[in-house]
Amino acid sequence: MALKKETRDKLLTVSTPTVATALYKRGFRIQAIQDVHPLSPDQPTLVGEAFTLRYMPAREDLNKLEVFRNHGHPQRKAVEDCPPGSVLVMDSRKDARAASAGAILVTRLMKRGCAGVITDGGFRDSAEIAALNFPAYHHRPSAPTNLTLHHAIDINVPIGCGDAPVFPGDVILGDKDGVIVIPAHIADEIATEAVEMTAYEDFVTERVQAGQGIFGLYPATDEKNLTAFAEWRKTNKR
Repeated sequence: MALKKETRDKLLTVSTPTVATALYKRGFRIQAIQDVHPLSPDQPTLVGEAFTLRYMPAREDLNKLEVFRNHGHPQRKAVEDCPPGSVLVMDSRKDARAASAGAILVTRLMKRGCAGVITDGGFRDSAEIAALNFPAYHHRPSAPTNLTLHHAIDINVPIGCGDAPVFPGDVILGDKDGVIVIPAHIADEIATEAVEMTAYEDFVTERVQAGQGIFGLYPATDEKNLTAFAEWRKTNKR
């Protein structure tokens, strides 16, 4: 199921905490990718479908520099095959001792029109990547080549990234708070609900800033607050 433009546009207006709550209501508890951080605090919000790459522990006789001469090498092939608008999500076994990729490969993803890149390991050339204004998330900078510890083995298969399950085609949302994975089959309804939740949260923020207490307001357990919210929406065209 391809990500609809309408759904993408909605997700660009909401936050990962709001989406996490919408997922939790449906019993999804572990959809946040743990211990990954944006390379730049100013990078754009990330929304796109997951295209995955899985690493396994490297075996020295199979992971020499010569492997990059092979055009079918999974790391290089993933960079060239990740569809425009999609996010390359890498399972690096939560091991940032060696880089998952560097600035050249990330620049190639950007130039090919991909939406972003995520690893639960590390990127080399992290300052260069941060300057690209391209959504990128990792655990921490890492100088050594991936070949020293990671063997790229599978493309576009189900993976674990930062303890979150990621299936090809799942919808990825990344912002300053982190990255959340939305199962593809509920992406439309999650996006719609998150937009509604965001409107109420904005209303609540205004009321709290004006001095109102949170009981009955957040969550909305007092009918008077729902009536006031309905009026607020009309006035603010939300």
